[in-house]
Amino acid sequence: MQVIDTSIPDVKIIETKVFGDERGFFLETFRVDWFKANVADVTFVQDNHSKSSHGILRGLHYQLTQTQGKLVRVTSGEVYDVAVDMRKSSPTFGKHVGVVLSGDNKKQLWVPEGFAHGFYVMSESAEFVYKCTNYYAPEHEVSLLWDDPALAIEWPLVDGVIPNLSAKDKVGLSFEHAPSF
Repeated sequence: MQVIDTSIPDVKIIETKVFGDERGFFLETFRVDWFKANVADVTFVQDNHSKSSHGILRGLHYQLTQTQGKLVRVTSGEVYDVAVDMRKSSPTFGKHVGVVLSGDNKKQLWVPEGFAHGFYVMSESAEFVYKCTNYYAPEHEVSLLWDDPALAIEWPLVDGVIPNLSAKDKVGLSFEHAPSF
């Protein structure tokens, strides 16, 4: 595995080594000793798996209590994945990293605690899996407005079509009014 730095030092892209032949492929997606030595000294407590159709945007979510770091990847399909720094004392507060994750490129993204996270499905469908450093706590979840001009996220929308959003994401908070860490 190889770590690639992003424009926000704490957010990392992880490229895996894929071993393949005419029979298929093998790759190691996670090893605790390597991750702690090369990315972050954290413990994961929950694994999640979601499937979404084309045009669905999930996020931007974060928890104020029981904050979660996430190691995310796509097993099939393609998404545009975004992490927004919500740490007020950080020099990259309000900045974001966006990366294409797919079943083909097999990249992973490390999103540390203190970041809002979301993704937009670019393919017909996508399966998204992720490890979390804390348990999901919906009572502590905040939804940040996905298209807030202050964030200037360039989502790869088709012809500017509004993505398919959950009820909570339709009424997300602006960055200006969202609580930070």
